[in-house]
Amino acid sequence: MSFAPKDEHEAQVQFALERGIPAISAVMGTERLPFPGIVFDAVHCARCRVPWHIEGGKLLLELNRVLRPGGFFIWSATPVYQKLPEDVEIWNAMSQLIKAMCWELVSISKDTINKVGIAVYRKPTSNECYEKRSQQQPPVCSGSDDPNAAWHVPLQACMHKVPEESLERGSQWPEQWPARLEKTPYWLLSSQVGVYGKSAPEDFTADYEHWKRVVSKSYLNGMGINWSTVRNVMDMRSVYGGFAAAMKDISVWVMNVISIDSPDTLPIIYERGLFGIYHDWCESFSTYPRTYDLLHADHLFSKIKKRCNLVAVVAEVDRILRPEGKLIVRDDVETINELESMVKGMQWEVRMTYSKDKEGLLCVEKSMWRPKELETIKYAIA
Repeated sequence: MSFAPKDEHEAQVQFALERGIPAISAVMGTERLPFPGIVFDAVHCARCRVPWHIEGGKLLLELNRVLRPGGFFIWSATPVYQKLPEDVEIWNAMSQLIKAMCWELVSISKDTINKVGIAVYRKPTSNECYEKRSQQQPPVCSGSDDPNAAWHVPLQACMHKVPEESLERGSQWPEQWPARLEKTPYWLLSSQVGVYGKSAPEDFTADYEHWKRVVSKSYLNGMGINWSTVRNVMDMRSVYGGFAAAMKDISVWVMNVISIDSPDTLPIIYERGLFGIYHDWCESFSTYPRTYDLLHADHLFSKIKKRCNLVAVVAEVDRILRPEGKLIVRDDVETINELESMVKGMQWEVRMTYSKDKEGLLCVEKSMWRPKELETIKYAIA
């Protein structure tokens, strides 16, 4: 993804999306990134012009928030490998900030051909270094500051403590892939209630089994979708990431979206080795037009229409989806009927519709149709 405020290689995010890799375009500025705390194993920034060291290191401290304990920051920028006065000044400022944050400089290397250098840093796995600092700058965040709060939350120039309790999320490194995909996270306890009402571990397992069954028996074979043409998939209401996990043997990438008014299960999705983001579907999604091959919405639209204009959300779906892309909706029959009427109005093709016990399933394909009538505009200028 690109969070750089200026990108001289225009549309790099578009390139990523065309390669079948979910990506978003946004500016890293005054608010937290739309991800929970301590979920990324590594953050990589190449040809990196982000001014990490300014304003008390706010931007670098935001990376500290999203990195797991023991996670890596891979930084490639001119201050790493050039000796111009400006670069030396930035490198010295970064070195002081990195030391104050207790990050370890793992290595610095330079490519022998193009002379580009890379510095690799590692976040600490305990709070020991924080406590031993002679000056508490940057300061440790207050206990009331939730590191997982990420939707329109202002950046803070502070560090959250590293979780050290054995059953606290982030205290252990995840399993290797693909074992981590199916394993219940160690911090989901039987005493906790899951999204669907069972104990959290049981809920997690039941959700995965449900989506494995749905994907194998319905989506892959029963809808007439040529999956070899599908690369980018978005699960518009992903709970535990079960749908994405069930797709692991197909050559697709899945963007898991957690609605901001839903239980915060995004850390579970990252623990599984999947990718996801927070979003409010009453707003537009940060992507280029026509960038997804397939959108999947499980009981999303019936919830959305209580807060938003459903027509506007369907228009956003139309913007995101490629021509000949598919939309799969599971919802109550009333909502399914509303959606079917809307997509027919947009000249989309209804590929399949099914209902049972007030629950429905709809699969539609976006067409190449565009309006043919031309509107004559009379200008006020003579």
